Amino acid sequence: MKTIKSYINNNKSRFINELFELLKIPSISADSAYKKDVLLTADFVLDSLKKAGCDKVELCETPGYPIIYGEKIIDKNLPTVLVYGHYDVQPADPIDLWTSPPFEPVIKKTEIHPEGAIFARGACDDKGQMYMHVKALEYMTSTGNLPCNVKFMIEGEEEVGSESLAWFVPRNKEKLANDVILISDTGMIANDIPSITTGLRGLSYVEVEVTGPNRDLHSGLYGGAVANPINILTKMIASLHDENNHITIPGFYDKVEELSKNERAEMAKAPFSLENYKNALKINDVHGEKGYSTNERNSIRPTLDVNGIWGGYTGEGAKTVIASKAFAKISMRLVPNQDWKEITELFKNHFESIAPKSVKVVVKPHHGGQGYVTPIDNIGYKAASKAYETSFGKTPIPQRSGGSIPIVALFEQELKSKTILMGFGLDSDAIHSPNEHFGVWNYLKGIETIPYFYKYFTKLSK
Repeated sequence: MKTIKSYINNNKSRFINELFELLKIPSISADSAYKKDVLLTADFVLDSLKKAGCDKVELCETPGYPIIYGEKIIDKNLPTVLVYGHYDVQPADPIDLWTSPPFEPVIKKTEIHPEGAIFARGACDDKGQMYMHVKALEYMTSTGNLPCNVKFMIEGEEEVGSESLAWFVPRNKEKLANDVILISDTGMIANDIPSITTGLRGLSYVEVEVTGPNRDLHSGLYGGAVANPINILTKMIASLHDENNHITIPGFYDKVEELSKNERAEMAKAPFSLENYKNALKINDVHGEKGYSTNERNSIRPTLDVNGIWGGYTGEGAKTVIASKAFAKISMRLVPNQDWKEITELFKNHFESIAPKSVKVVVKPHHGGQGYVTPIDNIGYKAASKAYETSFGKTPIPQRSGGSIPIVALFEQELKSKTILMGFGLDSDAIHSPNEHFGVWNYLKGIETIPYFYKYFTKLSK
């Protein structure tokens, strides 16, 4: 393993250029207009796994976008690591807020990344982090340092709910059999403070539609006499939180895991500056559920947020109408023990119950997933910790994430495997936002660290 740094140094430009080519393809799974690009990206991943040393690579058809499967089996008596990632990306909107085109990757220096960061949609989530594993495999196969078996499963629908993956996994349990699952789709505290994500929140995502009159109406002739769906929708949404920012849906908190004072105290040891947090976001103050810190609010507590709201006339100038319909997209981040399907049903029942008789409400569930907690006493976590210690020179801090990777719970249910979340991004990398980026240092550090996981996991498995 002594040659990993020299291997990276000798191939640094190529590693970056290959990632650039991957980032140039707008693989937006949420928009059917980009279907050809998503499929082109799948082919790119397939070809990359072949070149990296997989003996077997397949493009697996699904009801949706294909899943790329690859494997390198060196000895069936050795442990098997299953690597998961995704090749699809979020839409780039709003385009005008990007400082450079989202699918024309470029390296720019920032205060946090003085050596430069790669700016492009998908740079961190998840193309850059997924591709680290491909390049780590290349190093291990080309230098004879692969200590165990490896399988890859790279999907193209993570950003839209992974429906095809949920179809694929139960049908391919033997193909996907493994001893541990490795994912890099999370982050760490800072470049000098490595951390390993040990918990993920679940997700329930819904769309609501409020309908009043059968057509848009003149606001002078009908205003004050007919229900305005936009007015009513905003009132209904506002009622979903009380004065303490506590969610008001009956039963919502019934299964919420309450962490002990000791566990909360351990979480609080992670370095955090509230002033730096506010300055980075250009906000005057933080906001959230009373009785919890900022880090607790965005990791161990459930949330409800409006992700989009529209209705009526939004064009230039004035058009005095009462809209026939109003819409909103709402996401709820859930903590372990909260079942996303149950929460979706609770939301639907409550939202319909608070609507006045003057409107009709439809709640359309989109997708969701369960929360997940990785125990820190299993060999997968221990191997990851030793890998970070080796490459960073520091013991990583276990940390719960506010994000969701719904398929992690599915993996444990269907494949009976624990998942280890080795993320190398930072909270400031603007994933899902304009100007998403991924530090060049982080990208290369991931390639350096991952082979050590294989080394230590194989040792600890004996």
